[in-house]
Amino acid sequence: MESLFGPPIDLTSLPAFARVETGPRRAVFCGRVSTKDQQNPSSSIPRQVALASQRLEDGEEFTGHFWDVESGMLPPESRGLGPQEMYDALRVPTPRDGGLQDLLDRAELLGVTHVLAERSDRVARAMLTSLTVEHELQKIGVEVVYANEPIGGTESGRLRTRRYSQVEAELYRTVMLEMSMGGQVQHAVNGWNHGVPPYPYIAVVDEDAPPAARGRFGEARPKKKLAPHPDERRFDASAKLCRLRREEHLKAADIIAILSAAPDRYPIDGRWTHNRVEGLIANPKLTGYQVYNRKATRTGKPGSSRWNPISQWVWSPRPVHEAVVTLEEWKAALEITAGLRAGAAAGPLMRIQSTASRKGLAFSVVEETGNYTRYRIGGQLIVLPDPVPDAVARQLIEDLENAP
Repeated sequence: MESLFGPPIDLTSLPAFARVETGPRRAVFCGRVSTKDQQNPSSSIPRQVALASQRLEDGEEFTGHFWDVESGMLPPESRGLGPQEMYDALRVPTPRDGGLQDLLDRAELLGVTHVLAERSDRVARAMLTSLTVEHELQKIGVEVVYANEPIGGTESGRLRTRRYSQVEAELYRTVMLEMSMGGQVQHAVNGWNHGVPPYPYIAVVDEDAPPAARGRFGEARPKKKLAPHPDERRFDASAKLCRLRREEHLKAADIIAILSAAPDRYPIDGRWTHNRVEGLIANPKLTGYQVYNRKATRTGKPGSSRWNPISQWVWSPRPVHEAVVTLEEWKAALEITAGLRAGAAAGPLMRIQSTASRKGLAFSVVEETGNYTRYRIGGQLIVLPDPVPDAVARQLIEDLENAP
């Protein structure tokens, strides 16, 4: 920007009067559409290009186009991971040289000087992500320009407009997440299923659900509930593997051997695996309740998810489909699983649990304090050191065996 207070005479003939650009200006387009289903990339991306191109100089054209069909809530490294076949099938008339991460990786190599986008949320809805992208590009001398920002004025005014826009994008993101989560929670509370039905079930349309209204993007998907699989052997197989863990304290490998030895009784598509067995044992839907929010899929790592704490799970207030095991049986199986994963140190405690189970006594953790844990065994409260010494375990097991 030229000074508002120029020299008293014409100095434009001097070599140092104006900054000489060391290289040609190379501007690229950056855009994004959230989803291919709920937005139309073939119209949205060209519209974004048209708006961003208003910030090109006379006679200038984009030297590259970088755009994604991804949620603006994802970081750059998680964008653009869809196969090229998906992008080809969208039939977007705008060429695609890559996504946001490709732009960051190749900007310096391509000699990019300006990145033009319709507005900041086309880069990201999370303010930290958009700021990080701007910072990384700025370090290599690339200027980011948003078409909805004013031209001219002060730098502070331009920056204020940009930051307000980024704050609004993040607020919109947060509101959308809250609304989406609220809808998913109500979906589960009403007993409707999320995701792929567990092994012993199928998903069937709930005829009693309110009719799905036709919205902006067409007919909404029907609400579905879980129902027993037509092959009744699947229910028996699920009950069997849960019982083997709960009562026999068997590891996954042993359970797999038992189930695989009788394929006619315990059918499976493909073969029984460690993940299938452990997943079924841990699945609370086998209790007849509908459960949501067990996993957080947005971890920032492609193809990965993490388990949420059980305290964050959303349960239907009552059973909504036929149960394979009771809640108490499911809980007992998970306690045994925790003991098996703890390894040899949990051996004495597992023997105590096994004895209590044979005697028909409920076993649960009441409180953990330092090196001691309080357990409820039947109607008794018992405090045991952690880990439990073998001598203490033997004495307690003997007392339980001799109890009337």
